[in-house]
Amino acid sequence: QVQLVESGGGLVQAGGSLRLSCVASGFVFADSGMAWYRQAPGRQREMVAVISRGGIREYADSVQGRFTISRDNAKNTIYLQMNTLKSEDTAVYYCVRPLGSSSNWGQGTQVTVSS
Repeated sequence: QVQLVESGGGLVQAGGSLRLSCVASGFVFADSGMAWYRQAPGRQREMVAVISRGGIREYADSVQGRFTISRDNAKNTIYLQMNTLKSEDTAVYYCVRPLGSSSNWGQGTQVTVSS
């Protein structure tokens, strides 16, 4: 079955950096677009970044220029490099294989940015 396992979250001071990783299994990774979503307390889940199977990237306006999504097909892994972190980036970050109503989600990793 499909598995998405995130890692790399933690506590960081504002202005700092973190890199999230997501290892995927159970499907042909190289043929799939992938994404990172996040959910902050009391807020709806929101798309953070998307990368197509061809490497085309899209970002939420709130993270454009600070976050970078990338993928390594040889390792079935996507990454989210997060720089210049702000307190409003505090959230649970999810790795997603976006397939509409059939999307697959990881368990999430907590990112906390202290101001």
